[in-house]
Amino acid sequence: MIFWQLFLVYLKIGIFGFGGGYAMLTLIQSDVVEKYEWITLQEFTDIVAISQMTPGPIGINSATYIGYRAVYNAGYPEGIAILGSCMTTFAVCLHSFLLVLLISYYYSRFKNNKYVAAAFMGLRPATVGLIAAAALLLMNRENFIDYKSFLIFGAAFILTWKFKIHPILMIFIAGISGLVLYW
Repeated sequence: MIFWQLFLVYLKIGIFGFGGGYAMLTLIQSDVVEKYEWITLQEFTDIVAISQMTPGPIGINSATYIGYRAVYNAGYPEGIAILGSCMTTFAVCLHSFLLVLLISYYYSRFKNNKYVAAAFMGLRPATVGLIAAAALLLMNRENFIDYKSFLIFGAAFILTWKFKIHPILMIFIAGISGLVLYW
């Protein structure tokens, strides 16, 4: 039963998540955390943080992690929970694949159409709004920012901007700094 629900939820998230992964976060939290309670708000926050650090789109990364946690939290063993990861990742990507396939077929014929151009212009402000909603969503009690977080952020910003430290190395340094400061 949980596999079918995960598939339908992530199919819906994939369809209505205009603007990429950050825009999907409000939909994901609404269904996964609040409606079905498959994961806690703290787990969701942790998954978002991990999804940001790992290579790839945040929407797909979070779908993979949440699929695993939801099935595992439902009492299934780890091997079956991996199928939950596969199911949510497939569901969130399915519509995009089919849509891009269809659009690429017709786009060359209609790219100069004024209605098509107007539709793309209309999607821009909606995307900005969805991303802003995701940023506001992540400002909760579990994400309380203290002076240590500001210190790590400031140091990372300066080291990356002034000294051109590679972002992957900066993630590693920030992680070690967090371990030292919060241990």
